[in-house]
Amino acid sequence: MAAPMPRAAPVTIATLMQETVCDGEKAARILTRSRTVSPYTHGCPMRWGDMDVQGHINNAAYLDYLQEARVAFLLSGSSALHQLLDSGVLVVSHQLEYLKPVAFSERPLMIKLWVDAIGGSRFSIGYEVFDGDELAARARTAVVPFDLASNVLRRLTAEERDALGQALEPAEPLRPLPKALVPADVHRYRLDVRWSDLDSYGHVNNVKYYDYVQEARINFMTNTIGWEPGAVWVVVRQDIEYAKPLDFRIDPYEVGTVVAAVGNRSFTLAAEIRDPTIATVFATARTVVVGESPLSADQRSVLERWAAAWPS
Repeated sequence: MAAPMPRAAPVTIATLMQETVCDGEKAARILTRSRTVSPYTHGCPMRWGDMDVQGHINNAAYLDYLQEARVAFLLSGSSALHQLLDSGVLVVSHQLEYLKPVAFSERPLMIKLWVDAIGGSRFSIGYEVFDGDELAARARTAVVPFDLASNVLRRLTAEERDALGQALEPAEPLRPLPKALVPADVHRYRLDVRWSDLDSYGHVNNVKYYDYVQEARINFMTNTIGWEPGAVWVVVRQDIEYAKPLDFRIDPYEVGTVVAAVGNRSFTLAAEIRDPTIATVFATARTVVVGESPLSADQRSVLERWAAAWPS
């Protein structure tokens, strides 16, 4: 599986993370947007169970917060937005950039939300997540309307476009993380979907995919590359694209994981959620991880053995 490794610049967060790396480039500055439209603001309480072993809010929990803000935004709007949510909306992608660790507090996180773009059959939501006065994360979500009754995608109605347009405030996009091929002969993690993972539409909720990628990532890091359980590492960026709805079943799915890039003390993993029997792909993801110290020669050697082949 050896392949030439793309080099990514180091990524840090708080004392570890001073820079953010997206698409192999530094993006140290805060993205700006116009202030002609006041963003919708949602206060989202944290839960004690949202914390991870390092005592911070787990990276996957942020997606839950974004969903709460997005649903509250749709329900707080006009009847056209209520109907949009009731008739069906599917998330097709997330981009999530983590800027600082967040400790549990009874003070809710404040999420500023706006409509970033509107097309004929999709729209994009932008977010800024604040922990007090500090910007903790920013994100983008692409959404498409879906007709649950006929089980087909549909176009936005004129009323829906007008309602979404009231919150339209285009902003500078987040830099995309390059995609990497995830072949069949990679690290494979058995994925068992729980009944409680399903949403009101009867499919696995989009938030749960981050949990699945995380479980596979931890298994990969501890069982394959020999990462010490007590080692400090932090997710600073995570993107995902949804290809097909994932349904509950007794038979397991799987998550394939490969290394997409290696930096000084950071590396990028690419993952694919799929059916191991018929090779159907349900989602693809990339995760940028940073450690507290530079990667050792042994760690780098092991990571490079699990290198992904990049598309030409």
